[in-house]
Amino acid sequence: MLKAKSISESATILSEVMMPVHANHYGSVHGGTILRLVDEAAFVAATKHARKNVVMASMDHIVFKHPVEIGDILTIKARLCYAGRSSMDVEVEIETEKLKKGKTLHVGSAYLTMVALDEKGEPTEVPKLLLKTKLDRAKSKDALDRRKERLRHGKYFI
Repeated sequence: MLKAKSISESATILSEVMMPVHANHYGSVHGGTILRLVDEAAFVAATKHARKNVVMASMDHIVFKHPVEIGDILTIKARLCYAGRSSMDVEVEIETEKLKKGKTLHVGSAYLTMVALDEKGEPTEVPKLLLKTKLDRAKSKDALDRRKERLRHGKYFI
């Protein structure tokens, strides 16, 4: 049996300055650029928890509440909120910091399901998640509810 791990052991923060290569001709960062970084942050958090190869199985919808522009610092915070047998739900928060204004805005959030794979590419067991606070337990219950809803709508390999 694998030893359970705390949420803080795998929590991850990625920050990157948004450059012209990340944006359209109006100076707004492409949503796809942000989604790539969301996927990377979730990948890092899930890999740190499982210490195995992981892949994304699903991502909940995301709404961009504020634009991210060239010169902003985009920060992505990822933390596990649920660990099943082989799947992990990762909560991701997206922020943009307007450097010259000293203002940080919440851009959006998403939940990604990551699945650990063995050397043959088959789902494999991950450590359980230690839920230390009431908030941790509530977020884990919400993640389990989202998982049940996803499974109701279609078959996944999680």
